[in-house]
This record gives sequence, C-alpha cells and structure tokens, in this order.
Amino acid sequence: MTFQKRNRMNSILRAAAPLAIATVAAVVLFCFPPEQYSFYPQCPIYRYLHLQCPGCGTTRALAALLHGNIVEAFRLDALTMLLMPLAVIYAILWYRHFLQRKAFSLPKPRPFAVYAALAIAIAFTIARNLGHL
Repeated sequence: MTFQKRNRMNSILRAAAPLAIATVAAVVLFCFPPEQYSFYPQCPIYRYLHLQCPGCGTTRALAALLHGNIVEAFRLDALTMLLMPLAVIYAILWYRHFLQRKAFSLPKPRPFAVYAALAIAIAFTIARNLGHL
C-alpha cells in the first residue's frame, strides 16, 4: 500500500470514527431501553438524596426521542430536550473542526450567561423536585 493510499484510508477512518461511535451509542440506546436494562449509570444525587438533578432522565429522554416519542422525552427531561438543538449545533461544529484537524475550543461565555444558565438549572431542579415539572 502506498503512502497516499494509507494516508487517505487514515483520513476516512478518522472521519468515520465519531459517526460510528455515535451510531453504536444510538443503537444501544434504541435496542436496550433504560427502563428495562440496569447497565446504564445511575445518578448519584438521586440515588443517595432522592432528588432529581437537572440531568436526571436524560438517558430515558434520549431513548424516547430515538423511538420518536417527543412528548415522553419532554416529560422525562424538558431541560435536555430544550438544549438539544444547541448540543446538535455544537456537535456539528466540533465535527467540522475535527475533520479539518483544527483545534476546537468552547466559546467563552460572559459571566451573565453563566449566571443565567445556573439560575435556569437551579429553578428547573427546584420545580421538578416540587412536582411542578
């Protein structure tokens, strides 16, 4: 195999690896629902304090989303579903930089944005633990 062919093959494998990992994760989540299988990690906050953190229900919500049940996904974790478009945009930007072999850094949010996100997460956590969400 020539150097150019090997280099091209490495580029193809590099491009396919993140997509393959994401596909395998989605297939596992689709075929093995978290409600029926116990190999998924448990939230330590819920396990020990019996309080739902902002991320509680994310795995089950993603499984519901993969099955096309958007209403159930929102019921399980509304915050994750509302943030999903941002996560998809971030993943696309990261993948583009990955393919171009450029460094990718997170944007530097302003303090107001950090405090606002923290306040939203706290309000969501309080509301869902009081039974309002």
